[in-house]
Amino acid sequence: MESLQAIKQRFEIIGNDHHLNRAIEKAIRVAPTDISVLVTGESGVGKESIPKIIHHLSHRKHAKYIAVNCGAIPEGTIDSELFGHEKGSFTGAIASRNGYFEVADGGTIFLDEVGELPLTTQVRLLRVLENGEFIKVGSSQTQKTNVRIVAATNLNMQEAINKGKFREDLYYRLSTIEINLPPLRERVGDIHLLFRKFASDFAQKYKMPSVKLSDNAVRVLENYGFPGNIRQLRNIAEEISVVEENRLISSDRLLQYLPAKGTNLPSVIENKKSTSEFSSEREIMYKILFDMRNDINDLKKLTLDLMQSGSVEKVKEESKKLIQKIYKEDVSDSETENQVEVVRINEKYKESDDYDFEETIDADESLSIQDKEIELIKKSLDRNKGKRKLAAKELGISERTLYRKIKHYDL
Repeated sequence: MESLQAIKQRFEIIGNDHHLNRAIEKAIRVAPTDISVLVTGESGVGKESIPKIIHHLSHRKHAKYIAVNCGAIPEGTIDSELFGHEKGSFTGAIASRNGYFEVADGGTIFLDEVGELPLTTQVRLLRVLENGEFIKVGSSQTQKTNVRIVAATNLNMQEAINKGKFREDLYYRLSTIEINLPPLRERVGDIHLLFRKFASDFAQKYKMPSVKLSDNAVRVLENYGFPGNIRQLRNIAEEISVVEENRLISSDRLLQYLPAKGTNLPSVIENKKSTSEFSSEREIMYKILFDMRNDINDLKKLTLDLMQSGSVEKVKEESKKLIQKIYKEDVSDSETENQVEVVRINEKYKESDDYDFEETIDADESLSIQDKEIELIKKSLDRNKGKRKLAAKELGISERTLYRKIKHYDL
Protein backbone atom coordinates (compact mmCIF):
# COMPACT_ATOMS: atom_id res chain seq x y z
CA MET A 1 0.00 0.00 0.00
CA GLU A 2 1.32 3.45 -0.93
CA SER A 3 2.26 5.88 1.83
CA LEU A 4 0.26 9.00 2.64
CA GLN A 5 2.98 11.27 1.25
CA ALA A 6 3.21 9.28 -1.97
CA ILE A 7 -0.56 9.54 -2.47
CA LYS A 8 -0.42 13.32 -1.94
CA GLN A 9 2.34 13.70 -4.53
CA ARG A 10 0.56 11.44 -7.01
CA PHE A 11 -2.74 13.33 -6.81
CA GLU A 12 -1.15 16.78 -6.25
CA ILE A 13 -2.70 17.32 -2.83
CA ILE A 14 -1.00 20.15 -0.91
CA GLY A 15 -1.19 20.45 2.87
CA ASN A 16 -0.24 18.86 6.18
CA ASP A 17 -3.38 19.53 8.21
CA HIS A 18 -4.25 16.52 10.38
CA HIS A 19 -7.95 16.62 9.36
CA LEU A 20 -6.91 16.48 5.69
CA ASN A 21 -4.48 13.65 6.40
CA ARG A 22 -7.20 11.73 8.24
CA ALA A 23 -9.58 12.05 5.28
CA ILE A 24 -6.92 10.74 2.84
CA GLU A 25 -6.04 7.87 5.17
CA LYS A 26 -9.72 6.81 5.29
CA ALA A 27 -9.86 6.90 1.48
CA ILE A 28 -6.75 4.71 1.27
CA ARG A 29 -8.17 2.20 3.77
CA VAL A 30 -11.59 1.90 2.12
CA ALA A 31 -10.30 1.78 -1.49
CA PRO A 32 -9.73 -2.03 -1.73
CA THR A 33 -13.35 -2.71 -0.72
CA ASP A 34 -16.57 -2.12 -2.68
CA ILE A 35 -18.21 -0.09 0.10
CA SER A 36 -20.13 3.02 -0.98
CA VAL A 37 -18.52 6.27 0.16
CA LEU A 38 -20.03 9.72 0.73
CA VAL A 39 -17.59 12.67 0.63
CA THR A 40 -18.82 15.78 2.42
CA GLY A 41 -17.48 19.30 2.76
CA GLU A 42 -18.02 22.85 1.58
CA SER A 43 -17.83 23.84 -2.07
CA GLY A 44 -14.25 24.26 -3.27
CA VAL A 45 -12.46 22.05 -0.69
CA GLY A 46 -11.31 19.51 -3.30
CA LYS A 47 -13.82 16.68 -2.80
CA GLU A 48 -13.15 15.37 -6.32
CA SER A 49 -9.69 14.11 -5.25
CA ILE A 50 -11.07 11.50 -2.83
CA PRO A 51 -13.00 9.36 -5.40
CA LYS A 52 -9.93 9.40 -7.69
CA ILE A 53 -7.79 8.06 -4.86
CA ILE A 54 -10.38 5.38 -4.06
CA HIS A 55 -10.68 4.27 -7.71
CA HIS A 56 -6.96 4.17 -8.48
CA LEU A 57 -6.15 2.19 -5.32
CA SER A 58 -8.97 -0.33 -5.87
CA HIS A 59 -9.14 -3.53 -7.92
CA ARG A 60 -11.29 -1.53 -10.39
CA LYS A 61 -8.44 0.80 -11.40
CA HIS A 62 -8.18 -0.69 -14.92
CA ALA A 63 -11.92 -0.22 -15.56
CA LYS A 64 -13.71 3.02 -16.32
CA TYR A 65 -13.96 5.96 -13.90
CA ILE A 66 -16.82 8.36 -14.71
CA ALA A 67 -17.48 11.61 -12.84
CA VAL A 68 -21.04 12.94 -13.09
CA ASN A 69 -22.08 16.40 -11.91
CA CYS A 70 -25.68 15.72 -10.88
CA GLY A 71 -26.44 19.42 -10.38
CA ALA A 72 -25.49 20.29 -13.98
CA ILE A 73 -27.85 17.81 -15.70
CA PRO A 74 -31.47 18.94 -16.29
CA GLU A 75 -34.08 17.04 -14.29
CA GLY A 76 -35.84 15.85 -17.43
CA THR A 77 -32.76 14.09 -18.86
CA ILE A 78 -30.82 12.89 -15.81
CA ASP A 79 -32.50 9.44 -15.77
CA SER A 80 -31.51 8.97 -19.40
CA GLU A 81 -27.92 10.10 -18.68
CA LEU A 82 -27.47 7.74 -15.75
CA PHE A 83 -29.47 4.68 -16.85
CA GLY A 84 -29.83 5.10 -20.65
CA HIS A 85 -32.97 5.03 -22.78
CA GLU A 86 -34.61 3.08 -25.59
CA LYS A 87 -35.35 4.44 -29.03
CA GLY A 88 -38.64 6.38 -29.09
CA SER A 89 -38.98 6.45 -25.31
CA PHE A 90 -39.41 10.24 -25.42
CA THR A 91 -39.39 13.08 -27.93
CA GLY A 92 -35.94 13.31 -29.50
CA ALA A 93 -34.90 9.75 -28.59
CA ILE A 94 -34.06 8.81 -32.17
CA ALA A 95 -31.77 5.99 -31.06
CA SER A 96 -31.08 3.83 -28.04
CA ARG A 97 -28.43 5.10 -25.62
CA ASN A 98 -26.36 3.43 -22.93
CA GLY A 99 -26.27 5.25 -19.59
CA TYR A 100 -23.29 5.79 -17.29
CA PHE A 101 -24.15 2.79 -15.13
CA GLU A 102 -23.97 0.52 -18.17
CA VAL A 103 -20.83 2.12 -19.61
CA ALA A 104 -18.98 2.06 -16.27
CA ASP A 105 -19.82 -1.58 -15.52
CA GLY A 106 -16.93 -2.98 -13.47
CA GLY A 107 -15.60 0.49 -12.70
CA THR A 108 -16.40 3.49 -10.50
CA ILE A 109 -18.96 6.27 -10.81
CA PHE A 110 -18.43 9.52 -8.92
CA LEU A 111 -21.77 11.31 -8.34
CA ASP A 112 -20.87 14.90 -7.50
CA GLU A 113 -23.58 17.10 -5.93
CA VAL A 114 -25.67 13.99 -5.27
CA GLY A 115 -27.97 16.06 -3.04
CA GLU A 116 -29.35 17.73 -6.20
CA LEU A 117 -30.80 14.49 -7.60
CA PRO A 118 -34.60 14.50 -8.16
CA LEU A 119 -36.57 12.18 -5.87
CA THR A 120 -37.59 9.92 -8.77
CA THR A 121 -33.93 9.41 -9.72
CA GLN A 122 -33.08 8.75 -6.08
CA VAL A 123 -35.46 5.76 -6.15
CA ARG A 124 -33.67 4.33 -9.22
CA LEU A 125 -30.26 4.91 -7.61
CA LEU A 126 -31.35 3.15 -4.42
CA ARG A 127 -32.21 0.05 -6.47
CA VAL A 128 -28.74 0.05 -8.02
CA LEU A 129 -27.15 0.26 -4.58
CA GLU A 130 -29.32 -2.50 -3.13
CA ASN A 131 -29.09 -5.17 -5.85
CA GLY A 132 -27.14 -3.72 -8.78
CA GLU A 133 -30.22 -3.52 -11.03
CA PHE A 134 -31.54 -0.72 -13.22
CA ILE A 135 -34.04 -0.24 -16.03
CA LYS A 136 -33.49 2.02 -19.03
CA VAL A 137 -35.98 4.79 -19.68
CA GLY A 138 -38.73 3.40 -21.91
CA SER A 139 -37.75 -0.23 -21.29
CA SER A 140 -39.25 -2.99 -19.17
CA GLN A 141 -36.14 -5.15 -19.11
CA THR A 142 -34.04 -5.21 -15.94
CA GLN A 143 -30.27 -4.98 -16.41
CA LYS A 144 -27.44 -5.73 -14.00
CA THR A 145 -24.38 -3.58 -13.33
CA ASN A 146 -21.34 -3.95 -11.11
CA VAL A 147 -20.40 -0.37 -10.28
CA ARG A 148 -18.68 1.18 -7.25
CA ILE A 149 -20.45 4.41 -6.27
CA VAL A 150 -18.67 7.31 -4.60
CA ALA A 151 -20.88 10.35 -3.99
CA ALA A 152 -20.15 13.88 -2.80
CA THR A 153 -22.23 16.80 -1.54
CA ASN A 154 -21.81 20.22 0.05
CA LEU A 155 -25.34 20.13 1.49
CA ASN A 156 -26.38 19.43 5.06
CA MET A 157 -27.92 16.04 4.34
CA GLN A 158 -29.88 15.78 7.59
CA GLU A 159 -31.50 19.12 6.81
CA ALA A 160 -32.29 17.97 3.26
CA ILE A 161 -33.85 14.77 4.67
CA ASN A 162 -35.97 16.75 7.15
CA LYS A 163 -37.23 18.96 4.31
CA GLY A 164 -38.15 15.92 2.20
CA LYS A 165 -35.59 16.72 -0.52
CA PHE A 166 -33.47 13.62 -0.01
CA ARG A 167 -34.44 10.03 0.83
CA GLU A 168 -33.22 8.89 4.23
CA ASP A 169 -32.76 5.27 3.11
CA LEU A 170 -30.61 6.39 0.17
CA TYR A 171 -28.49 8.56 2.46
CA TYR A 172 -27.68 5.61 4.71
CA ARG A 173 -26.86 3.42 1.69
CA LEU A 174 -24.47 6.04 0.29
CA SER A 175 -22.81 6.95 3.57
CA THR A 176 -21.61 3.53 4.70
CA ILE A 177 -18.26 5.32 4.93
CA GLU A 178 -18.39 9.14 5.23
CA ILE A 179 -15.27 11.19 4.55
CA ASN A 180 -15.35 14.88 5.50
CA LEU A 181 -12.89 17.38 4.06
CA PRO A 182 -12.23 20.45 6.24
CA PRO A 183 -12.75 24.01 4.91
CA LEU A 184 -9.62 26.02 4.12
CA ARG A 185 -10.16 28.40 7.06
CA GLU A 186 -9.59 25.42 9.39
CA ARG A 187 -6.30 24.61 7.62
CA VAL A 188 -4.50 27.85 8.46
CA GLY A 189 -1.05 26.28 8.23
CA ASP A 190 -1.74 25.14 4.64
CA ILE A 191 -2.96 28.47 3.23
CA HIS A 192 0.43 30.05 2.46
CA LEU A 193 1.76 26.70 1.23
CA LEU A 194 -1.11 26.45 -1.26
CA PHE A 195 -0.65 30.06 -2.37
CA ARG A 196 3.03 29.47 -3.11
CA LYS A 197 2.18 26.35 -5.13
CA PHE A 198 -0.45 28.20 -7.18
CA ALA A 199 1.85 31.22 -7.68
CA SER A 200 4.60 28.90 -8.94
CA ASP A 201 2.23 27.13 -11.33
CA PHE A 202 0.96 30.41 -12.81
CA ALA A 203 4.50 31.78 -13.12
CA GLN A 204 5.36 28.80 -15.34
CA LYS A 205 2.08 29.05 -17.25
CA TYR A 206 2.42 32.76 -18.05
CA LYS A 207 6.24 32.73 -18.24
CA MET A 208 6.87 35.37 -15.58
CA PRO A 209 8.53 35.53 -12.14
CA SER A 210 6.54 34.06 -9.27
CA VAL A 211 4.79 36.50 -6.91
CA LYS A 212 5.70 36.43 -3.21
CA LEU A 213 3.94 37.77 -0.13
CA SER A 214 5.44 39.98 2.57
CA ASP A 215 5.27 38.75 6.17
CA ASN A 216 2.31 41.03 6.90
CA ALA A 217 0.58 39.86 3.72
CA VAL A 218 0.98 36.23 4.82
CA ARG A 219 -0.73 37.04 8.13
CA VAL A 220 -3.57 38.79 6.28
CA LEU A 221 -4.00 35.79 3.98
CA GLU A 222 -4.09 33.34 6.90
CA ASN A 223 -6.69 35.43 8.74
CA TYR A 224 -9.03 35.50 5.75
CA GLY A 225 -12.11 33.25 5.90
CA PHE A 226 -12.09 31.97 2.27
CA PRO A 227 -15.80 31.22 1.74
CA GLY A 228 -14.82 29.78 -1.67
CA ASN A 229 -12.06 27.65 -0.09
CA ILE A 230 -9.19 26.33 -2.27
CA ARG A 231 -10.90 27.34 -5.51
CA GLN A 232 -11.09 30.95 -4.32
CA LEU A 233 -7.43 30.96 -3.18
CA ARG A 234 -6.36 29.64 -6.57
CA ASN A 235 -8.30 32.36 -8.39
CA ILE A 236 -6.77 35.06 -6.17
CA ALA A 237 -3.25 33.73 -6.81
CA GLU A 238 -3.88 33.73 -10.57
CA GLU A 239 -5.29 37.26 -10.60
CA ILE A 240 -2.37 38.66 -8.60
CA SER A 241 0.14 36.81 -10.81
CA VAL A 242 -1.30 38.33 -13.97
CA VAL A 243 -2.17 41.86 -12.79
CA GLU A 244 0.63 42.91 -10.43
CA GLU A 245 3.91 44.26 -11.86
CA ASN A 246 5.66 44.28 -8.48
CA ARG A 247 6.28 40.63 -7.62
CA LEU A 248 6.49 41.27 -3.86
CA ILE A 249 2.93 41.76 -2.61
CA SER A 250 2.31 43.90 0.48
CA SER A 251 -0.59 43.42 2.87
CA ASP A 252 -2.32 46.60 1.62
CA ARG A 253 -2.05 45.38 -1.95
CA LEU A 254 -3.30 41.92 -1.06
CA LEU A 255 -6.37 43.31 0.71
CA GLN A 256 -7.54 44.73 -2.61
CA TYR A 257 -8.00 41.16 -3.88
CA LEU A 258 -9.81 39.84 -0.79
CA PRO A 259 -13.58 40.48 -0.72
CA ALA A 260 -14.73 41.81 2.67
CA LYS A 261 -17.27 38.98 2.97
CA GLY A 262 -14.62 36.43 3.85
CA THR A 263 -12.67 38.36 6.48
CA ASN A 264 -12.41 37.10 10.04
CA LEU A 265 -11.77 40.61 11.35
CA PRO A 266 -14.51 42.65 13.10
CA SER A 267 -16.79 44.44 10.68
CA VAL A 268 -17.98 47.97 11.33
CA ILE A 269 -20.90 47.42 8.96
CA GLU A 270 -22.13 44.38 10.86
CA ASN A 271 -22.01 46.25 14.19
CA LYS A 272 -23.89 49.10 12.61
CA LYS A 273 -26.52 46.68 11.40
CA SER A 274 -27.07 45.18 14.84
CA THR A 275 -27.49 48.67 16.32
CA SER A 276 -30.05 49.43 13.63
CA GLU A 277 -32.00 46.28 14.48
CA PHE A 278 -31.99 47.24 18.16
CA SER A 279 -33.22 50.74 17.33
CA SER A 280 -35.98 49.31 15.16
CA GLU A 281 -37.27 47.14 18.01
CA ARG A 282 -37.11 50.08 20.41
CA GLU A 283 -39.06 52.27 17.98
CA ILE A 284 -41.79 49.64 17.70
CA MET A 285 -42.10 49.57 21.51
CA TYR A 286 -42.35 53.36 21.52
CA LYS A 287 -45.00 53.11 18.83
CA ILE A 288 -47.15 50.83 20.98
CA LEU A 289 -46.86 53.21 23.94
CA PHE A 290 -47.66 56.23 21.77
CA ASP A 291 -50.76 54.52 20.36
CA MET A 292 -51.95 53.84 23.90
CA ARG A 293 -51.41 57.49 24.85
CA ASN A 294 -53.30 58.64 21.76
CA ASP A 295 -56.22 56.34 22.60
CA ILE A 296 -56.34 57.77 26.13
CA ASN A 297 -56.32 61.33 24.75
CA ASP A 298 -59.16 60.41 22.38
CA LEU A 299 -61.10 59.07 25.34
CA LYS A 300 -60.52 62.29 27.29
CA LYS A 301 -61.69 64.42 24.39
CA LEU A 302 -64.80 62.28 23.94
CA THR A 303 -65.57 62.57 27.63
CA LEU A 304 -65.28 66.37 27.45
CA ASP A 305 -67.60 66.58 24.46
CA LEU A 306 -70.19 64.31 26.02
CA MET A 307 -69.89 66.06 29.38
CA GLN A 308 -70.77 69.33 27.71
CA SER A 309 -73.80 67.68 26.09
CA GLY A 310 -74.92 66.53 29.58
CA SER A 311 -76.23 63.08 28.57
CA VAL A 312 -74.98 60.34 30.89
CA GLU A 313 -76.68 57.55 28.89
CA LYS A 314 -75.04 58.87 25.76
CA VAL A 315 -71.73 58.89 27.62
CA LYS A 316 -72.19 55.22 28.49
CA GLU A 317 -73.02 54.27 24.90
CA GLU A 318 -70.22 56.25 23.28
CA SER A 319 -67.67 55.09 25.87
CA LYS A 320 -68.66 51.50 25.22
CA LYS A 321 -68.12 52.00 21.46
CA LEU A 322 -64.72 53.60 22.02
CA ILE A 323 -63.54 50.82 24.30
CA GLN A 324 -64.68 48.24 21.74
CA LYS A 325 -62.76 50.13 19.07
CA ILE A 326 -59.58 50.19 21.18
CA TYR A 327 -59.63 46.61 22.38
CA LYS A 328 -61.64 45.10 19.50
CA GLU A 329 -63.88 43.06 21.81
CA ASP A 330 -67.33 43.20 23.41
CA VAL A 331 -67.56 45.31 26.54
CA SER A 332 -70.35 45.03 29.14
CA ASP A 333 -72.23 48.00 30.52
CA SER A 334 -70.51 47.58 33.89
CA GLU A 335 -67.14 48.17 32.21
CA THR A 336 -68.27 51.61 31.03
CA GLU A 337 -69.32 52.77 34.49
CA ASN A 338 -65.80 54.08 35.08
CA GLN A 339 -66.16 56.33 32.04
CA VAL A 340 -69.48 57.68 33.37
CA GLU A 341 -67.86 58.31 36.74
CA VAL A 342 -65.22 60.38 34.95
CA VAL A 343 -68.02 62.50 33.50
CA ARG A 344 -69.60 63.02 36.94
CA ILE A 345 -66.27 63.99 38.51
CA ASN A 346 -65.57 66.38 35.66
CA GLU A 347 -69.05 67.91 36.06
CA LYS A 348 -68.31 68.44 39.75
CA TYR A 349 -64.99 70.15 39.14
CA LYS A 350 -66.24 72.02 36.14
CA GLU A 351 -68.13 74.31 38.53
CA SER A 352 -64.77 75.48 39.89
CA ASP A 353 -63.18 78.42 38.09
CA ASP A 354 -59.71 76.88 38.56
CA TYR A 355 -60.56 73.78 36.58
CA ASP A 356 -59.76 73.57 32.89
CA PHE A 357 -60.30 70.13 31.41
CA GLU A 358 -58.38 71.06 28.29
CA GLU A 359 -55.26 71.35 30.42
CA THR A 360 -55.45 67.66 31.28
CA ILE A 361 -54.46 67.02 27.70
CA ASP A 362 -50.97 68.42 27.27
CA ALA A 363 -51.06 69.91 23.78
CA ASP A 364 -47.29 69.98 23.38
CA GLU A 365 -46.99 66.40 24.60
CA SER A 366 -49.78 65.26 22.28
CA LEU A 367 -48.13 67.01 19.35
CA SER A 368 -44.79 65.42 20.18
CA ILE A 369 -46.40 61.98 20.26
CA GLN A 370 -48.11 62.65 16.94
CA ASP A 371 -44.83 63.72 15.35
CA LYS A 372 -43.16 60.58 16.66
CA GLU A 373 -45.93 58.42 15.23
CA ILE A 374 -45.56 60.08 11.83
CA GLU A 375 -41.81 59.54 11.99
CA LEU A 376 -42.21 55.84 12.86
CA ILE A 377 -44.70 55.26 10.04
CA LYS A 378 -42.37 56.95 7.54
CA LYS A 379 -39.37 54.89 8.69
CA SER A 380 -41.33 51.65 8.52
CA LEU A 381 -42.58 52.44 5.01
CA ASP A 382 -39.04 53.28 3.90
CA ARG A 383 -37.64 50.06 5.38
CA ASN A 384 -40.30 48.00 3.61
CA LYS A 385 -39.98 49.94 0.32
CA GLY A 386 -43.49 51.37 0.53
CA LYS A 387 -45.19 47.97 1.06
CA ARG A 388 -47.98 48.85 3.46
CA LYS A 389 -48.82 45.29 4.42
CA LEU A 390 -45.27 44.64 5.65
CA ALA A 391 -45.09 48.05 7.34
CA ALA A 392 -48.35 47.40 9.21
CA LYS A 393 -47.06 44.03 10.38
CA GLU A 394 -43.83 45.60 11.62
CA LEU A 395 -45.71 48.36 13.47
CA GLY A 396 -48.08 45.87 15.07
CA ILE A 397 -51.24 47.41 13.62
CA SER A 398 -53.75 46.35 10.98
CA GLU A 399 -53.48 47.43 7.35
CA ARG A 400 -56.75 49.30 7.72
CA THR A 401 -55.42 51.29 10.67
CA LEU A 402 -52.23 52.09 8.75
CA TYR A 403 -54.22 53.29 5.71
CA ARG A 404 -56.30 55.50 7.99
CA LYS A 405 -53.23 57.04 9.61
CA ILE A 406 -51.51 57.60 6.26
CA LYS A 407 -54.60 59.41 5.02
CA HIS A 408 -54.99 61.32 8.28
CA TYR A 409 -51.39 62.52 8.32
CA ASP A 410 -51.35 63.05 4.53
CA LEU A 411 -48.23 60.86 4.09
